[in-house]
Amino acid sequence: MSSSRPYMIRAIYEWILDNSCTPYLLVNARSEGVVVPQAYVQDGQIVLNVSETAVVDLQIDSDFVSFGGRFGGVAQDVWVPIDAVLAIYARENGQGMMFEAEDSPPPGGDDGGSTESNDASEPKRPSLKVVK
Repeated sequence: MSSSRPYMIRAIYEWILDNSCTPYLLVNARSEGVVVPQAYVQDGQIVLNVSETAVVDLQIDSDFVSFGGRFGGVAQDVWVPIDAVLAIYARENGQGMMFEAEDSPPPGGDDGGSTESNDASEPKRPSLKVVK
């Protein structure tokens, strides 16, 4: 069966909007294929406001989340593989859903070396914090 993650993300996104709240995505910015403004990455993660007023052309597909947004006044395109989404939640009350971190294999030919062992020692589940 295909992953339920994209379906859950879309459902929670709609539920958050229906309750007049602001949907935020917590993303593992270190995952392969993630394209986000690196200046806003903290501890390997980034929190993205994906409300209808904050983004343009939001697409939540079975393989990725993409949209256009402004960061520090500069327009940028964002591309996040579905497996890199760690949580979707409402800014106002923190309600939402967390997902298990999924390990992606290192790019072909790369040894991984000590980086792989460092990643293994990091916690698997992110901690959510209030972003204002």
